[in-house]
Amino acid sequence: MKRTLLAAAALMAFAGVASAQSSVNIGGILDVAARSVSNPGGALKTLSPDGLQTSRFIVRGVEDIGGGMRASFWLEGAVSVDSGGGASGGAPGATGGGHTWQRRSTVSLSGSFGEIRLGRDYTSTFWTHVLFDPFNLAGVANQANLMTSTKMATPVNSGGTTLLRANNMIGYFLPGNLGGIYGQFNVAAGEGVTGNKYIGGRLGYAKGPLNVAFAYGVTDKTGTMTDDMKAWNLGGSYDLGFMRVLGQYHNYSSGGRTLKNAMLGAVVPVGASSFKASYSRSGDFRAATQLGLGYQYDLSKRTALYTTYSRVKNKAGADFTASGSGRAIAATGAGSTGFTSTGYEAGVRHSF
Repeated sequence: MKRTLLAAAALMAFAGVASAQSSVNIGGILDVAARSVSNPGGALKTLSPDGLQTSRFIVRGVEDIGGGMRASFWLEGAVSVDSGGGASGGAPGATGGGHTWQRRSTVSLSGSFGEIRLGRDYTSTFWTHVLFDPFNLAGVANQANLMTSTKMATPVNSGGTTLLRANNMIGYFLPGNLGGIYGQFNVAAGEGVTGNKYIGGRLGYAKGPLNVAFAYGVTDKTGTMTDDMKAWNLGGSYDLGFMRVLGQYHNYSSGGRTLKNAMLGAVVPVGASSFKASYSRSGDFRAATQLGLGYQYDLSKRTALYTTYSRVKNKAGADFTASGSGRAIAATGAGSTGFTSTGYEAGVRHSF
């Protein structure tokens, strides 16, 4: 009897150690806003997701497999809070049917050597867009507004799937003990899908108030183009204490056409409040400017209220709009290019 009790106690102790070495967590962000965007064809009023941050549902886990190594997984899918449905995982605000894991679905092995990550993931050139944008690449004032257009058959949105993420990706990430130096290298197999074959890398330095990074990537024969799409960008931020300044520059080229995009922004924290501003400019292939202004009030560490305003001014030949406007509205106006698009929104974000 005593031996049986001792054996049971030993098994329970072993199970406790095993469970302590592995964990699964559920979390995410829910964000929704009342939004209005005006274009020449009229105004569109919506209740839209992703005003302050992109709504998402995350399931992730990690296991300590010994020898300083860990195995982990990450499943992340977009959520349309306004309709209760899943989202496509593409551009901010894109909606779809049932829930998917198209934002990220990866399995990883990590240790002192760094991390090897397999699956659908963010491309190396994506990170500059979101990390150095005061508006987190979300809402009516996000920096990517000047990078997608119905008139822009190339180079950015001509059917290539690698502007933000890529399928079938193998990634390597540097370890986090290199004195502030960080980086990654990614390669994605096309598997017969036009615009999904990708190779790219990113190298950065983050220490104290400074964070800077450079990235370069190539997407094989994007869309109907016979040439590859080449992308490179540079981003940075510096925390002055009373204000954090951010900047980024992008260069996308394919088929003899080039889109250049630059942004300068700032975030000024005042107690529980944050004031945000950015100025973006796209040139060469399609020329436009965007002014973004925003205010955020943190009710707690997880819940925030916010309001954002943006004004996109197009030159002749360009038809960029504020997020969530529906490009059909712009096309039905008297001037389908060279117009001004304005947007504003007010909403709530809750993280869990």
